[in-house]
Amino acid sequence: MGGTICFTSFTFAYLSRARVLAETLKAAHPDWSLHALIVDEFPPALDAEALAPFDAVMRASALGIPRFRAWMFKHDLVEACTAVKGTMLRHLLAAGAEHVVYLDPDIAVFHGLDLLDRDFADASVVLTPHQLEPNAGLGATRDNELASLRYGIYNLGFLRACYDDPANGIFTDQKYCDLAPAMFDGVRIARDPGCNVASWNLSRRAITFTPDGALTANGMPLGFYHFTKIGSVGDVMTERYARGNTEVFELVNWYKRRVAHHTLPVADAWPWSYACFDTGEKIPRRLRLLWRQRADLHAAFDDPFVTGAGTLHDWIRRERPALLGE
Repeated sequence: MGGTICFTSFTFAYLSRARVLAETLKAAHPDWSLHALIVDEFPPALDAEALAPFDAVMRASALGIPRFRAWMFKHDLVEACTAVKGTMLRHLLAAGAEHVVYLDPDIAVFHGLDLLDRDFADASVVLTPHQLEPNAGLGATRDNELASLRYGIYNLGFLRACYDDPANGIFTDQKYCDLAPAMFDGVRIARDPGCNVASWNLSRRAITFTPDGALTANGMPLGFYHFTKIGSVGDVMTERYARGNTEVFELVNWYKRRVAHHTLPVADAWPWSYACFDTGEKIPRRLRLLWRQRADLHAAFDDPFVTGAGTLHDWIRRERPALLGE
């Protein structure tokens, strides 16, 4: 395999965003290989061209995770899309990848990410922090710095404990990587304002265009922008902290147009395959939490998604019926 492999994990509801990532990454890094990790089952009517922008496509169910469906039942959608990353990382490294880069599907790349070839060539891990400098004022400190302390200092991780549980010190795979610089050698922090620009750091990063039309962040080339929560209703944090920086809104509007261009109705309307029992009944989060905590239920029921006599659903209906109610 060799070289640099970039991968992203997503469900089909995010395919349009992932296609924008593919479009922009290929423009900036035609030498990289981009892999799509699909945490979903495939819509029957999906055209093969829908995934053509990716160099390789893998289903999460093919990663070799033991008792995959029982494992998947522990996670909601966001948790599942992060929890598969560690196994995918190991898979790519075992296949011979020299460097592995993970980018979320709602990221767009605007400039070559040459960190691997420059200051971090000898690093084992490179992390991009959410915040690079202190905020001014209580409101901005609360919204940005304190949020990073609650949900994680760095904008990704690969390791473990991929649950959305900030009260117990965990937020998907992200929070755990706060420990990485202390626990492991070769961990480096990319303090480039052009990396990981997003609504949570717009209070301290100014987006501008150069005379030739290139994008910069605090005067440095804009490497990638994370368009989290950008949708038809807008993003409160962007509205709050990009006031006066009209270039941010131009960038957001550009992104919305590219997502619309790449939207495929059959994928956009596809419900997440692991959201419901096989009858179509939605799985409440409190039931996933129970399954996560009960080793006896794991041992008793091989596939928690199925219904009928002798299944987890049948046991819950008899023993804990309140868990099935909304």
